[in-house]
Formats: sequence, structure tokens, C-alpha cells
Amino acid sequence: MEDITNLTGKFLIALPGMGDPRFEKSVIYMCSHNSDGAMGLIINKAKGDILISDLLDQIGIEGSVRVADTPVLDGGPVDIDRGFVLHTADYINEGSSLRLSETLALTSTKDVLDALTTGGKSPDLAVLAVGYSGWGGGQLEREIAQNAWMVADAKESLIFEDGLEDKWAKALSIIGITPEMLSHFGGRA
Repeated sequence: MEDITNLTGKFLIALPGMGDPRFEKSVIYMCSHNSDGAMGLIINKAKGDILISDLLDQIGIEGSVRVADTPVLDGGPVDIDRGFVLHTADYINEGSSLRLSETLALTSTKDVLDALTTGGKSPDLAVLAVGYSGWGGGQLEREIAQNAWMVADAKESLIFEDGLEDKWAKALSIIGITPEMLSHFGGRA
């Protein structure tokens, strides 16, 4: 049985029939989880057809993205006007970056987007999510117990891969499951 007391650094994988269409076939990288609640970013749903470079003018950044000009992700339904950059830990701004692991960090300030466009130090890999997925204390544990989510060890390379539509099946494969194996969870007739 998966230890669900701390899912920081894990993937949450939505199961069919979870009941919330906002999370259908979602893969969420869990940035934090403790008794007070949890926070993660959906890594496989785009926020329309917008790339990171499309947002630069809107937020007052000049230049073009040198690395990681990837689709802007729909990170979740909470704080939908705020951006969160999940990136490799080769870029850390001591004042604003939160180190998530030895290899990953999260920054929600403009400096990381500046870094993606300048010749200075920038992360090798990054994704920008608008909004995040959040749960109050005990809420996520209840949802897991109700078979809304499966938990898998995070494969960090999957976070930064192209092909958003394939990430759900790839995340399931980490735990030896194919989408076809889940067909019995399907909808109602």
C-alpha cells in the first residue's frame, strides 16, 4: 500500500470516472504535501495554444525564449492568474525559488522568465503552469481512498517531455498499468 502521508515529489494520476472533468486524464506533479494540505501542477494539459514566448510581452519581458519555449500548462483550478515555473535546479534564485528535490525547483516570480530569455544563468528545462491544484488537510487522502487517483514515483523526464497527450498513459506505465486495464472504471450507460 502506498504511503500517502507525504506525496511530495510523486505523480498523481487521475483515474477514469473520478467525477471532476477538470482533472480527467491528468498527471499532477506533487510539489508539496503534508497534514495541512497539498499543492501540485498538472503537467499534461495545455492552457490553449499559448507558448511561454507568447506571454512575454504581456508581462513586460523583452527578448525571445532561449530555452524551454514550451506550451503554457493549465496547472489547476486554484490561483488561475498566477504563473508557476517548474524547472531544473540548475537555476535557483535564493530569494524566490523553492527547491523541490535535488534536481527540481519551483519559482513563481518573474525572474525565472527573465532568465529564460537572457544570456545569463537559466534552467536547462522548464515548464510554465498557470494556476495550481490544491487540497486542504486530509482532502487528497480521501480522494485517493475513493479511487480518484493513483500514485506513482515521479519520472522527472516526463515532466519536460513533448507530447502532452501521451503523458497520462506514460505515467500509468510507471506502475505497470495500461489505459485499457482501467476500462472497467469507465462511465455510465
